[in-house]
Formats: sequence, structure tokens, C-alpha cells
Amino acid sequence: MDMNYEQIMNSAEAWTPVVLAYLGNATLALLTLLIGWWVINLFTRRVGGVLSTKHVDKTLQGFIGSMVNIILKILLMVSVASMIGIQTTSFVAAIGAAGLAIGLALQGSLSNFAGGVLILLFRPFKIGDWIEAQGVSGTVDNIMIFHTVLRTGDNRTVIVPNGALSNGIITNTSTQSTRQVTFDVKLAFDVDLDGARSILTELADDPRVLKSPAPVVVVAGLGENSVTLSLRLWTANSDYWGVTFMLNEQVRLRLRDAGIDLAPNKVVRVVKGEEDSVLAD
Repeated sequence: MDMNYEQIMNSAEAWTPVVLAYLGNATLALLTLLIGWWVINLFTRRVGGVLSTKHVDKTLQGFIGSMVNIILKILLMVSVASMIGIQTTSFVAAIGAAGLAIGLALQGSLSNFAGGVLILLFRPFKIGDWIEAQGVSGTVDNIMIFHTVLRTGDNRTVIVPNGALSNGIITNTSTQSTRQVTFDVKLAFDVDLDGARSILTELADDPRVLKSPAPVVVVAGLGENSVTLSLRLWTANSDYWGVTFMLNEQVRLRLRDAGIDLAPNKVVRVVKGEEDSVLAD
């Protein structure tokens, strides 16, 4: 009985430092976990506040905040596990290998994701803008993290991947408040050029046309059998198409009433293997 007691006491004396050291490490790890968790949540809120003051898109604010929060908490958990004696080398290696495999499997999606982050961060366009990109044009209906939704002029919905969108040329016609209308008319060589210029100038006297810069009519080019007269004027962005359609209709009517002919089109006919060029309206 005395031997058993002595063995127990010897074992206790041997294990006490180990237990105390383990309890100390566990207590320190627990405190680190609690304080680190609180600091990470506080830091995430601060990041969200900074992004909000910079007027970053709300979708991107939430995503960046969640991503920062998750990454920091994973690092915290790895550090806490290391403090209590758990070997984390293989765990970190497994995370790295999984990340690499996921990245290779989702290359296209990650490209679209990165493009969406860039679009939401730098804002080359916003919801409601009319843009031309990737061979399509339309009004921006929604900007998602992986794709952008466009609505065309004939009310079709087009989904454009953000990867291609962020790496291509984007024409945003809604950024500026004004827009120039360039209207070219090809006239025959022998027409009354001053008369045609006067008609174009009169058509530019429209309430939708801005007075400054003032409209101008210039000879824009000389063709083989035509003179190109160009009317250049400025309108509000919202009036661009209305003024363009008005000119399309009125220029033809006014020139015809004034007896001013448009340049004939050149038609090429092939007769018995030989080219015979003729001019026809």
C-alpha cells in the first residue's frame, strides 16, 4: 500500500509540471482566441467603415469585409492550435494544396471574380449607364461579383462576364452630360453648297441644340463624285437620339424641297465578264 502511494506521489510530481505547463498554454491560447476574435471583428467593422466613406459599392463592401474576417479567423485558429501543441505544418500544407486545386479548377470563375472586384472598386460605369462593350450595348441593370447584366435597346437581357468586361474596351456614353452630334450629308458636285449649308444651319436652330459650343457646318471631305457636308452640334446626352432622328428625316425633306440633290451611289454591273460602272440614284 505504501509502495502504491509512493508511486502515485512520484507520478504526480513528474506530471505536475507538464499539466501546469499545458494548462498555462491552454489558458493563454484561450485568452488569445477570445481577444483575437474581438480584435478581428473590430478590425472588420473598421474596414467596412473605411470602404463606406470611400463610397465603395455595398456588394463589394460586404464581400471584402467577410473575406477579411474569414481569413484572419483562420490564421487565428491556426495560431491558437500551435500554442497548445498541435502540429499545424501539415494543416497549413493541406490548406495551401486545397487552395491551389480550387484555383486551378475555377480559373475562369476567379478571373470573373477579380474583374467584378475591379469594376466595383474603380466604377468605370454604374447602374443606369449606357455602355458599349464586348460587342453589345445597353443599359447597365445590375453589377454582380461575377457578371454584369445589360438591357439592350430592344429590351433583351445580356449577361457579360466581368473578366472579359474588365479587360476590354468600355465605351460609357452616360458619363458626360453633353454629347456631340456629327451629321454628314453627301451632295453632288454641282449643287448649291451655300444653300445646303443654310438648310443645315436652320435645322440646327432647335431648342434641344446647345448654343455653346455653337453649331458649325463644314466641308468634311471630297469624294470621287460627291462633297461631304458635315453638321456638328452639341446636345444634352438625353437629347442625342431625338436630334439625330430629327436630322435624318428633315435633312432629306428640306434638301429635296430646295432642289438640292444628294450624291448618286456608284453601282457596278458585270456584263459578259467585263466591268461596266454606272452612276444611279
